[in-house]
Amino acid sequence: MRNNAPPATAQTSRDSRRLPAPPHDATGHTWHHSDKQLFEMVENGTAGVVPGYESDMPAYKGTLSDADIWAVLSFIQSTWPANIRERQQRLSRGGQ
Repeated sequence: MRNNAPPATAQTSRDSRRLPAPPHDATGHTWHHSDKQLFEMVENGTAGVVPGYESDMPAYKGTLSDADIWAVLSFIQSTWPANIRERQQRLSRGGQ
């Protein structure tokens, strides 16, 4: 079966109703959030954290343990350049 849908982008998903998960590298938006916010988004899905927000990001509560979520976040953060990691760490400590 051939899929005639336009390709997904960082702004729209294939069905054009929901946003896909953003890239998690330095070009994405992930690092603009504190560790606590990132954990909650992975655990509860983006819609569970931002009411009314429609995204393809699922909730992983009950699928991943807390330790698994922290390990995934740690891996993602390890791919960021030092300046991005430092900025995100300041956010996590409550600074700007």
